[in-house]
Amino acid sequence: MRRMMLFGWLVLAAAIAALGFVRLAPSDPLDWNTQPEFTEDKEFRGGVFRVVRAGPDGLERFHRIASTAPRTSVLAGGPDDGMVTYITRTQVLGFPDYTTAAQDGDLLKVYARLRFGRSDLGANKERINGWLAEMEDGPQAASAGE
Repeated sequence: MRRMMLFGWLVLAAAIAALGFVRLAPSDPLDWNTQPEFTEDKEFRGGVFRVVRAGPDGLERFHRIASTAPRTSVLAGGPDDGMVTYITRTQVLGFPDYTTAAQDGDLLKVYARLRFGRSDLGANKERINGWLAEMEDGPQAASAGE
């Protein structure tokens, strides 16, 4: 019985340490404020690429939406830099997802991915599609298409 109790405490301590690492692990902007070259939409188990014709102010409009989203903060960059990386954390456990958005002429390129694990269960896809839909619904969306 005593061994089972000790084992239980060790498992609990390991779980707390793992969750603490996930929550407190440093995010180096040099590692995350980057984008691979891509020219079309793509989905993968840990994230998504999106390429949208958003006009020359697409990154500014995206930034207004992303920077005010719940549990989301800017890691590096800004609209004036032409690229911004955001960290969005899950509500309960605080797992970080990284989203990098870059302006490329009239195209907005968005790269969202997880940091820990193999699958995000579609969370990045859902979030990015939602942010892009908000951009389309905004008052400047009509003028961007003209």
